[in-house]
Amino acid sequence: MIYMERIYAQDFRIKYSEMDYKLALKPSALLNFLQDLASEHAQMLGFGYSYVKPRNMAWFLLKYRMEFEDYPAGIYDLKIVTEPRGYQRTFASRDFTLYSGEKLLGRVASTWAIMNFETGSLVPIQSLDNPDMPPLEKRENDLTYAKIPPVTHPSISKTFEVRYDDIDVNGHVNNANYIVWAFETLEREFRASHKLKNLDMVFKKEVKYGESVVSDVEFADNASIHVIKNAVTGEELCCIRAEYAAIC
Repeated sequence: MIYMERIYAQDFRIKYSEMDYKLALKPSALLNFLQDLASEHAQMLGFGYSYVKPRNMAWFLLKYRMEFEDYPAGIYDLKIVTEPRGYQRTFASRDFTLYSGEKLLGRVASTWAIMNFETGSLVPIQSLDNPDMPPLEKRENDLTYAKIPPVTHPSISKTFEVRYDDIDVNGHVNNANYIVWAFETLEREFRASHKLKNLDMVFKKEVKYGESVVSDVEFADNASIHVIKNAVTGEELCCIRAEYAAIC
């Protein structure tokens, strides 16, 4: 574990339960790693769970952009470095970098917001008044979020029910569940022969225990486009676009 100013790094020992049968890190496990690391670091910096919870507020993840040099597979020791980059109005940015030893595996950009449960509105990040969450200063090597096109002609649709174990500490579905629902529409042979290259993920609406979701997928330009919708209302809950590299 490394902690210096606003840079925080943690070593993860990847367990077999966090790998698929090809020994690749499950995308849901990766999302849990990122969320847990962000939560732990925010807590250390004074704007985490123990700060927002008594104020009837909570952090919510809005979107991810991931770019992989080599998606983790056959790797048991993973180091993730994270940094809160700062804020713009009601949005906060956090970056992650993934390593195996000294080898760069990938980079992740993320955007977050704080919601006030009483008013249902977003909280200006500046109100944290925390020096470790300064105004965002952009860098030349920042990742760029890609636009996710709509799913117009889904080739596969599957329905899932939200289980009790899908719910997180805020009473909503853990964000890692969305990628499970999305990728369950992909054929086993495709997943076994491809690895993630780039991923964009946008969270739009919440879904609660006992509700059902529909997961649609469409393929275009060597990418899969996914939309998770509320099975009753049809509201879009999460949109994903994933690009792949063939496994040699």
